[in-house]
Amino acid sequence: MTPFVAYVIAVVATAVALYALWHSFKGFRFSNPLFYGVAATEVLLIVAGVGALIVGGNQGDPILFWSYYVTTLIIAPAAVIWGIGDKTRWGTGVVSIAMLTVAVLSIRLMQIWQGHG
Repeated sequence: MTPFVAYVIAVVATAVALYALWHSFKGFRFSNPLFYGVAATEVLLIVAGVGALIVGGNQGDPILFWSYYVTTLIIAPAAVIWGIGDKTRWGTGVVSIAMLTVAVLSIRLMQIWQGHG
C-alpha cells in the first residue's frame, strides 16, 4: 500500500467522519449521502486491498497486515448497520467514530506495509 493510497483513504474517511459528526450534532438520522460516503470509503479500501494482493511484496508481516485490513473492512459496514438501526443522534455518532478509526487504520496499514511494525 503506497502512502498516496493510504492518505487518500484517510482523507476520505475523515471527511465522512466530519459529515457524520455534523449529522450527530444536528440530531439528524442516518441518511443516503452519509451512506454513499461510507460506501465510497469501503470501495477505496477494497481497491487498495486488491492492489495490495496483486502487487504483493510488502516488507512487513503479511499476517499482521491482512488482519488489520480485514478489521478495517468490517468496521464501515458494522457502523452503517448500527447507524441505520439507532434512530437517535448517537447512530451517526457511531459512524463518525468508525470512520475516524478507518482513517487511522489506513495509515497503520501503510506503516505495516512498509515494515514499520
